[in-house]
Formats: sequence, C-alpha cells, structure tokens
Amino acid sequence: MRDAYHESLDAVTDELVTMSRLVGSMMQRASVALLEADRARAEAVIAADDEVDAACQELELQTTELIALQQPVATDLRIVLSAMRMSSTLERMGDLAQHVAKSARMRYPDCAVPEPLRPQFTEMAAVADRMAAKMGDVIASKDLDLAREIESDDDRMDALHREVLDVLLRQPGSTPIGEAVDITLLNRYYERFADHAVNIARRTIYLVIGERADA
Repeated sequence: MRDAYHESLDAVTDELVTMSRLVGSMMQRASVALLEADRARAEAVIAADDEVDAACQELELQTTELIALQQPVATDLRIVLSAMRMSSTLERMGDLAQHVAKSARMRYPDCAVPEPLRPQFTEMAAVADRMAAKMGDVIASKDLDLAREIESDDDRMDALHREVLDVLLRQPGSTPIGEAVDITLLNRYYERFADHAVNIARRTIYLVIGERADA
C-alpha cells in the first residue's frame, strides 16, 4: 500500500517535469515563430496550450486524491501542496507562450519585432529557453544550486526588459502606437515567463529545506 503511495508521489513529480518540458518547448517554438514570422509554428504553439491545460487538471486531480486518501504529512505534504501550486504556475507559463505565438500570428506576414529590437528579443528568447530547461532539471533533481542559477538568469531577463522599454521611451512617437503596444506586451510576456520560472525554483527550494527562498 505504501509502495503504491510513493509511486503516486513520484508520478506527480514526473508529471511536473513533463509539463515543464512542454511549456519550455512552447516558448521556444513561439519565439521562433515571433522572430521568423512563422505562422504555422505559431498555430502549433497555440494548439499545444490545450495539452498543458489538460495536464494541469489531471495533476490537480491526482494531488487532491492523494490528500483525501493518504493524508500526507511533513515532506510528503510539502510535495503535494508544492505540486498543486507549481502546476498552476506552469499552466500560466503555457498561456504566456501562447500569447507570444498569437502576437506572431496577428502580425503575419510581417515580423512583430522591429529590427532595432531584434537583438533584445533574440536574447530574451535564449534566456527563456535556458531558464525553462533548468526549471525541468530542478524539479526532477531538486538541485538547489541550479535552482538559484535561475534567479541569476532572471536578473538578465529583467535587464533586457528594461532595455526594450528604454528603446521605446527614447524616441516617443517614433513607433506606431499599435506596434508599440504589441512590443510592450511581448516584453511583458517574456518577463513574466521568467518570473514564473523563478517561482518554480523557489518552491523547489522550499520543498527541500522547508523554508521560503524569497530574496
């Protein structure tokens, strides 16, 4: 009976890792769609969000059943509660990747990112990919050093976020209003994606040491 219980706990972690890989793949493909004006890729990302939503609902069901039937305590309870919160965070990350893809689709056949801002968005995409990859490894391995690396990556994303705003504000009125709104939203989507990755890292640290890692 207890072996089945621990297998269920392991299955929860495995599902979180799968979700993290999926949302990371979604954002990577959404970034390509954005920077290359690839409508087909954007459509694929938009469709993939249904898979993330379904995984989130399934994980919520699994964790609810564990609480109701097994009444976990101590570390096991932290695993279950953290998993419930992480799944919601991952679902929101999938939404953000979908928003990026929708922006790419809306501007097709044009590129939604103007040439002067391509370096910043190209690097933001790379940082998001790096953070998402580390996030999945952190969930799987509970590596606290790697979890803390995600916070350092977030510092770079924040700096890029400010750079984009600086470019927009440097010459007010030089960018058409609609384009400026799109850029501002895209900038926010990447920044929030990174923030959610940090949230996952901090919850993992809490899961391991039982203390919050809010800096």
